[in-house]
Amino acid sequence: MFGRKDKVDSKELTLVGSNSRVDGDINFLGRCHVDGTVNGNIKADLESESLLTIVGEGTIEGGVSVPYVELNGIVRGDVVASQRVKLGASARVIGNVYYNLIEMAIGAEINGKLIHQPEGQVPLLEQAKTKLDAPAKIVSAT
Repeated sequence: MFGRKDKVDSKELTLVGSNSRVDGDINFLGRCHVDGTVNGNIKADLESESLLTIVGEGTIEGGVSVPYVELNGIVRGDVVASQRVKLGASARVIGNVYYNLIEMAIGAEINGKLIHQPEGQVPLLEQAKTKLDAPAKIVSAT
């Protein structure tokens, strides 16, 4: 993966073909290759070596949260890559990109923010969720 020997078993492959459409979330381990349409979120354990590849006409209508992402299709949602994201020339992201390392080709488009998250940092999305989940403080006006 990305210039080093893959630690992911090549038998662990999830495939969404070009004529396929998935309505719902995908949770995977290993590799996931999307050339069709997914209407839902795609997730893998951020501590794993899992790789998501979105190619050609591949489209994700939801968020992506995986360690490694190679994108040459479209994602309409936030992309969280705990390790590395590689955006090809035909990559389109309508949402924020949270990354540790990033590589972008000329022509890649991001309609959102690029947010650097060094390895080991608590992801900003989790920080925001923790703040939202915290009980509200009651302030009395006297």
